[in-house]
Amino acid sequence: MSSLLAISDLHIGYPENRQILEGLRPRSADDWLLVAGDVAEQVADVAWALELLAGRFAKVVWAPGNHELWTHPRDAVTLRGVERYEHLVQTCRDRGVVTPEDPYPTWTGPGGPVTVAPLLVLYDYTFRVDGVTTKEQALELAYDKGVVCTDERFLHPDPYPSRDAWCEARIAETERRLAERPAGVPTVLVNHYPLVRDPTRILRYPEFAIWCGTERTADWHVRFDAAAVVYGHLHIPRTTWHDGVRFEEVSLGYPREWRPRPTPPGVLRQILPHPGTTP
Repeated sequence: MSSLLAISDLHIGYPENRQILEGLRPRSADDWLLVAGDVAEQVADVAWALELLAGRFAKVVWAPGNHELWTHPRDAVTLRGVERYEHLVQTCRDRGVVTPEDPYPTWTGPGGPVTVAPLLVLYDYTFRVDGVTTKEQALELAYDKGVVCTDERFLHPDPYPSRDAWCEARIAETERRLAERPAGVPTVLVNHYPLVRDPTRILRYPEFAIWCGTERTADWHVRFDAAAVVYGHLHIPRTTWHDGVRFEEVSLGYPREWRPRPTPPGVLRQILPHPGTTP
């Protein structure tokens, strides 16, 4: 039986994670794989990984993470912001990988039909700790606590004046695309960041949540009839439910994070058909 599978945060710059990626295999010839961002920081590594996966799975769907969007000083590709993203999109298309800029494919296997929608939404610093009311206050608190995302150095929003301005533009474009999807067909929304804030509330450092999404997507799972939402970024793999919709955090994470876990690393999460039952 074919399955819609998912993983994120492969971070193949770590040799152990690269080895795990090399071992990923479909369960059947018709399996699709959803990759919810943070494959690697360097374009060449992203291209290698997605080409490997596209040669194994019937379809690979990619939503970018913040690490792919970094302009890292070790990367031969020095493009920034939107130009970098567009270069990554073309890199994916050259390998037959679906991106947020392509027509949304329809999964017609078990649990379908659903419209599979990879997203690039980013964040706008609205996942703030209680009592903090502005972006400026949130950033000041994070810097005071020494909890600062590397995005502040490497994720450039060019030509937008800020990452939250880029986020606003992506929200408008994504809402338009999702509103135009085929009527009557549920969705599987695939985004690097959680679409709702609740999953960030268990972060060890709550100040980090401002780099983890936007309040503007809080109702998307309801508005756009999601059968499931797939995300990563938090490196806390688990299943949660929001308004009766299943949210799957599917990250592998860094070796120091997955080594202590009792489950083997790199097990692909089955999104459809859903193996469990609604609580």
